[in-house]
Amino acid sequence: MAGHHNHPLALDPALVKYNNMFVNRHKYFRWTGRTARITFAYVVAFPALIGYLAYTTDGKWDMRGKRRGDTIVEF
Repeated sequence: MAGHHNHPLALDPALVKYNNMFVNRHKYFRWTGRTARITFAYVVAFPALIGYLAYTTDGKWDMRGKRRGDTIVEF
């Protein structure tokens, strides 16, 4: 029935340990050179690269209303 937690199988100790580590990860985090570089890459560098590519290619291609043989380049 719903609500009863009578599990015939024991919990896997490795999964319990992993879950505890996952829940308490913020308690053991330390800023190191490696974590700073990874954070910079994901928070600043990658979005800046995507923004630069979007800005430089804005309006160059029009994918709507094209037929076979038409060029997608608009410049």
